Amino acid sequence: MDFNNNKAIYLQIAEHVCEHILLGSWKPDEKIPSVRDLAVSVEVNPNTVARTYELLQQKGIINNKRGVGFFLDTDAVRQVLAYRKTIFVEEELPQVFKNIYLLDIGINEIVDRYQTFIERNFKKD
Repeated sequence: MDFNNNKAIYLQIAEHVCEHILLGSWKPDEKIPSVRDLAVSVEVNPNTVARTYELLQQKGIINNKRGVGFFLDTDAVRQVLAYRKTIFVEEELPQVFKNIYLLDIGINEIVDRYQTFIERNFKKD
């Protein structure tokens, strides 16, 4: 996994886990990789993954079944959407708005480009 220097590694791993959940490769109520296994796969110290899993537990995305391992919560997808939306709205969107303002991009152009993006990347024929 390639890490960005602008954000804590444990938060980047949390985003990685959330992407697996949103893409459906990790399903609710299923066991997820152990701290050690995920640490090996993303090439970090297990303590970093432990911190990630602690955060995800606090957010209600995963839970620990003592002696068995970590599992996605039944409501993991909804929890991930809420978590990721909060991060986007509070941290990323203000920078996007700043750039839109500075570059004098109109709302109609934004809407047109967004619709084109959706059509090209997510509409199935």
